[in-house]
Amino acid sequence: MGKKAIVTGASSGIGKEITNKLLSLGYEVIGISRNITTNKFNHKNFAALQSDLSNEKSTLALCNQLSNEDIYILINCAGFGRFEPHEELHVKTITDMVFLNLTSPILLTNALLRDLKNNDGYLININSIEAIKSSKFAAVYSATKSGLKAFNDSLFEETRKSGLSITNINPDMTESNFYDELRFDVSSKEDEKLLSSDIANAVEHILTMRKGAVVTDYTVRSLKFGITKKKL
Repeated sequence: MGKKAIVTGASSGIGKEITNKLLSLGYEVIGISRNITTNKFNHKNFAALQSDLSNEKSTLALCNQLSNEDIYILINCAGFGRFEPHEELHVKTITDMVFLNLTSPILLTNALLRDLKNNDGYLININSIEAIKSSKFAAVYSATKSGLKAFNDSLFEETRKSGLSITNINPDMTESNFYDELRFDVSSKEDEKLLSSDIANAVEHILTMRKGAVVTDYTVRSLKFGITKKKL
């Protein structure tokens, strides 16, 4: 039996790429998203759990279910962003964004932290470049991501007597379905965007480093800056 990993947001984008990477490295992976199924990956070491991580009741039920697993890696990847003038954001958009991007990773970490510490494991939060910079129309999204970074940084100091490694990955604009409902997208040029595989490779790097060393903040940016505005 391989060591167990949990990946939220595993059905698409960065989460899907990370899941494939972990399976290739020999881990058993529990993938979590709202509509995920086991045949999404068709791999003997993959199991699917459906949960809406923007919903408190669903998230708490998931935390209770996972408390019986022996988890070595937790990768919080699920999240979404809306980028509008703050007064134009719908209240539900705000509450869902805060819960999915910030509250649910904190709750999942709370439920699994004893396992992660006992197993000298890994907690990796797939954050955003917005955790360390300020952009207009991103107030709520940036607040959730900088909050997650602060949580990671404090928890790292709290758990340093254990063998748990904690890393915050800050990707810049990455080609994925994240932009499907937004008014902009990544550039079409290869050197002006990141690929989901770049983030999965960062995860592999973290997992294969000497255990005595931890990269607590891992920022990945495209070589050049590019953005594509969609035609409305």
